[in-house]
Amino acid sequence: MNNHPSKAAVFLDRDGTVVADRGYLSTVDGIELLPDAAEALRRLAQAGFALVLITNQSGIGRGYFGPDVVEAQHRRLQELLEPSGVRFAAIEVCPHAPDQNCDCRKPEATMLKRAAIRLDIDLARSYMVGDKRSDIQAGKAAGCAAVLLGGEYPEADHCAGTLGEAADWILSSSRNADVDNA
Repeated sequence: MNNHPSKAAVFLDRDGTVVADRGYLSTVDGIELLPDAAEALRRLAQAGFALVLITNQSGIGRGYFGPDVVEAQHRRLQELLEPSGVRFAAIEVCPHAPDQNCDCRKPEATMLKRAAIRLDIDLARSYMVGDKRSDIQAGKAAGCAAVLLGGEYPEADHCAGTLGEAADWILSSSRNADVDNA
């Protein structure tokens, strides 16, 4: 029996990375894929990466909407990705507001580590992609390479303009030369 994790994953922030960032989105209608997201995710999945959505949703903790709204948004997101043949292996949500001092909110690595255990993911061969410093910090704290979208940040392993550009970099990275999730 193999005692070390076998899968590599790409952990992805939701708002501003996969879907348009609409602030405290309290409806399902506002879920809109970013222009190159479906194609980028399809290429990553075809390369053998498990795709895991990692999202802070403090609107729940602030009382703006309930967890049922976020669950419905994620069902809608999966519907939008279905034509591309893309499915998330897991979706991890932190429902807490920043002042609730939880241990799961990014920049903490708890959500990534929790998914890694459940899905048998090798964090050292995995990536975190997001549009905020807290995404990069969470990825680095988990032991992943981290890609920042739409900006510059010294701790990021790579900075890209779009999810498609991030996928190009991930797919050409030597870190994943042995990706094999079969």
